[in-house]
Amino acid sequence: MRIAVQFLAGLLFGLGLVVSGMADPAKVLNFLDIAGTWDPSLAFVLAGATGTTFVGYRLVLARRRPLFAPAFQLPTATRIDGRLLAGAAIFGVGWGLAGFCPGPAVTSLALGAPGTLAFVPAMLVGIVAARALAAAPFLQPKTR
Repeated sequence: MRIAVQFLAGLLFGLGLVVSGMADPAKVLNFLDIAGTWDPSLAFVLAGATGTTFVGYRLVLARRRPLFAPAFQLPTATRIDGRLLAGAAIFGVGWGLAGFCPGPAVTSLALGAPGTLAFVPAMLVGIVAARALAAAPFLQPKTR
């Protein structure tokens, strides 16, 4: 049952990306092109997603535990550090250059959208490289 619910949640997310236009890199790039062919429609998508998430978290976290897990798994990190800022910057530059972020890219891959056949493998290589780099001994915090 848990896998079926996860599948349905992913399907709903993917359909939302397609309906909202966020799976179309041209629409995303037009949203980011403030000085040119700016398309403000994704601001409304982002506002709707933010509002839905705000209300959804309040409703879900009011429960003692999730429906299909023994406990909630929420992030515990609260520190803003160089690694977080660098990751956010790389993500933003990649999104701005390609018009894709991971969710819409995988959705667009399933739709056969041009560009995804290059973007998704490059994204996967980037994920593997980032994990290897994060585990590199020279990047580990020094202990006294």
